[in-house]
Amino acid sequence: MAAASLARHFQHTPLTITLVESPEIGTIGVGEATIPTIRRFYRNLGLSDGQVMMATQATAKLGIAFDGWRAPGEQFIHPFGRFGQDLNGIGFHHYWQRLASMGDTRPLSDYCLPIQLAEANKFTTPAPNPSNSLGVFDWALHLNATAFAKLLKETALQMGVQHVEGNITQVQLESDNGFISALQLADGRQLPGQLFIDCTGFRARLLGEALAVPFESWQDQLLCDRAVVVQSELASPTNPPSFTRARAMRAGWQWRIPLQSRQGNGLVYSSHFLSEDEATAHMLDDCGASPLQEPRHLRFTPGMRKVSWEKNCIALGLAAGFLEPLESTSIALIETAIEKIKLLFPNADCDRAIIDEFNNMTRLEYERVKDFILLHYVLNGRQGEAFWQACREVHQPDTLKNKLSLFKARGHLVKYRWEMFQPASWLALFSGFGFQSDMYDPAADAIPEQQLKSIMDSMAKGIQTAVADSPSHQAFLQHLKQAAGA
Repeated sequence: MAAASLARHFQHTPLTITLVESPEIGTIGVGEATIPTIRRFYRNLGLSDGQVMMATQATAKLGIAFDGWRAPGEQFIHPFGRFGQDLNGIGFHHYWQRLASMGDTRPLSDYCLPIQLAEANKFTTPAPNPSNSLGVFDWALHLNATAFAKLLKETALQMGVQHVEGNITQVQLESDNGFISALQLADGRQLPGQLFIDCTGFRARLLGEALAVPFESWQDQLLCDRAVVVQSELASPTNPPSFTRARAMRAGWQWRIPLQSRQGNGLVYSSHFLSEDEATAHMLDDCGASPLQEPRHLRFTPGMRKVSWEKNCIALGLAAGFLEPLESTSIALIETAIEKIKLLFPNADCDRAIIDEFNNMTRLEYERVKDFILLHYVLNGRQGEAFWQACREVHQPDTLKNKLSLFKARGHLVKYRWEMFQPASWLALFSGFGFQSDMYDPAADAIPEQQLKSIMDSMAKGIQTAVADSPSHQAFLQHLKQAAGA
């Protein structure tokens, strides 16, 4: 991702990019769910939705369905879209809460197009110029991560990136300033450079080992530290869902990610509450289809490097940090880091002010994502299960406490700098978990009750009409294949 994107950005300049890749070291390769920013990323490389979806056997993703998080048997969806239309400058959810306080039982989800499409297992791309904000939404992909990396490699090579195969045996440092001067490969080759981007995964071979930047664990707040993953046949081969499923389990949660030809499955859990054998059994029992391989086991510590940029080295992806797969943030954090590299690209001296700004932005972004992920756990309503009880009792950062307090007090949705998830996403979680505010904006009383009910009914009916007119997810995928001549 970094090589292709930077090569595109610096086309027709003297800058040269070399990518070192070992054929002996595999990737984790389970990042199959994305958020909408991925589409803007590859479109900036000149790739279309159709190209990427066909190359990666992708399906469409309108959001994430959280099954059993509030309570066993209950489900809600976090969509890539908004709820209703704001009126007179007042947020829609204030009007919805006003009617709810009067006994109206229509759920907030009835006013969200991507939720209704997902629940009907339909899909359509957003209208280029929707008649009103009810039609404004976004979408992402479920994709084969290995195939996506292959596509990006081809793209990067076409743009002049030099590809070197080899194992790094030594990272050479300058004696005067401690900068990285070159990489020593096992075959004796030396690769000098001025800026090094560490994409060596959890090991952080350059930033963590060579430059000794410590790792900061967030294990005390994010309790999951293991995952077991397997690919399987599709549980719904005739019409795969247009959303990711995240099902709460006894000591963690399980994902199902449908591709066109297979399904990705994984159970994320805490080793303090569940053994590896128990996790494997639970995961296989719940994947809903026959596995295509033996399960793989992954270990991780949630957290981040103390800094992501030190001297002339920048860490990306797992080398910079990892939270957990919930909400599909890992690939998105790579995208935003690449954008920050473009914004703050240094000269050979790597000015300290540039490094500090990059590190400050990166830390804020990781901490904001951590708050959003923590929200899922601290609001969970599962009773009688030690893991979920422990999740409710973790220490909450002040920024998260503030968001919860202000929404509870007045329905106010706080937005901080460097937040990946916008207020509509927080509203989706608040609503899904039944976390309601004590009051709504008093200005919402300006519209007479019957008039407001009529307006709200019209919104809901408009969404129902749009869903009825949309094709099934399977029909959309079939049209995609026909357009590509497949």
